[in-house]
Amino acid sequence: MISQEEKTLALLIYLVSFLTAIIGPLIIWLLKKDESAFIDYHGREYLNLFISYTIYMTVSGILVILLIGFVLLPIVGAAALIFTIIGAVKAYSGEYYRIPFLLRIL
Repeated sequence: MISQEEKTLALLIYLVSFLTAIIGPLIIWLLKKDESAFIDYHGREYLNLFISYTIYMTVSGILVILLIGFVLLPIVGAAALIFTIIGAVKAYSGEYYRIPFLLRIL
């Protein structure tokens, strides 16, 4: 059974990301990953999301030279925002949500 505290901390991983990008979620994950498999899972998902979408944004930025990037940049940005919000909602409802289109690095 997943406690309310675990759900709240998993939710905070996603919400704090809007203010601090990677520092806040990384701190929460590093402090609580050994105590809760649920927090560890969502921390890894968010960090994989951040790493993947940083790569996607960089490639899209380079592709601006070919004019394709002008289309890709808003799509990649919107996808990152939407998947972060979905991850936060799923974390708070106590679900293990696997974010699509991620490079599983961690």
